[in-house]
Amino acid sequence: MKANNTSKFGVSFSLKQCRGFGIDPKDTLQFLTKDMGLRRFRLMSYWDEHELIQGIYDFKELDWQFDAIEKVGGEVTLCVGVRQPRWPESHYPEWSLSLSQADRDAALLRFNKEVIKHYKDKECLVSWQLENEALNRGFGVNGNFDRARLRKEIAQLKTLDPTHPIIMSTSNTWGIPIRCPRPNLFGFTLYRVQFKDGFYRQSKLPVQWYRMRAFIIRVLTLRKTFIHELQAEPWGPTSTQDLTNVEQDKSMNVQQLNLNINFAKRTKLYPIDLWGGEWWYWRKLQGEDRIWKEVYEQIK
Repeated sequence: MKANNTSKFGVSFSLKQCRGFGIDPKDTLQFLTKDMGLRRFRLMSYWDEHELIQGIYDFKELDWQFDAIEKVGGEVTLCVGVRQPRWPESHYPEWSLSLSQADRDAALLRFNKEVIKHYKDKECLVSWQLENEALNRGFGVNGNFDRARLRKEIAQLKTLDPTHPIIMSTSNTWGIPIRCPRPNLFGFTLYRVQFKDGFYRQSKLPVQWYRMRAFIIRVLTLRKTFIHELQAEPWGPTSTQDLTNVEQDKSMNVQQLNLNINFAKRTKLYPIDLWGGEWWYWRKLQGEDRIWKEVYEQIK
């Protein structure tokens, strides 16, 4: 299928989410590039994947993702830091949890340095994302919300790679990132239906709210904002792979996909990076083609 415009739409890709669904990650990424025509990707450098043993760095599982995207002429935003997309949000290796906070922070900076050095010269790398939703205290486990550490991380990243822009996502629906370390771009997350406190809740925030918030951030920080994570998968009472299709459809279905993507388009906060590519493929393997085809039609 025709390749999609990277200035308009992209997708996140997580090895861990593929494992959760029990699907082959290489087949999943091929589906996203070949069948979906996607060329803009957000990839993860999970600390607990690439430094299982302290001081031993193994990037082969991330290397093949870069190679596959580079092969089709795609581009990559690489997440750096301990807090990265997918549960449990803070991806500490087991060995690091027994360290003092100071030693753990130092180990994280050493890991970040290895990631940056390893990928900064990759042809398909276009930007970094530092610490996904770095100050979001309402979601995840083992959170660490030390601004001093964040400042060290961004200073290290700018020093090691002064060329590629740095993205930081805002930490919740309402915040204005005045005190955060100052990246080159800010990213919004945009979710419309979530299961919370025993109920499915529909967001009532209008398109104008996101436009206004982006305008305020632009005025106060002189930085642009885009949608870095648009909900295009279910958010139910438990892990998606443990939900029936009927339960998944309560928070995400063909109609909701249409509504979410068109809502995001109306914000005009491009590019729009979708969240749920692994789910589209998982449902495709179950014989459900309407989901991925709806996304494809909306973003082609």
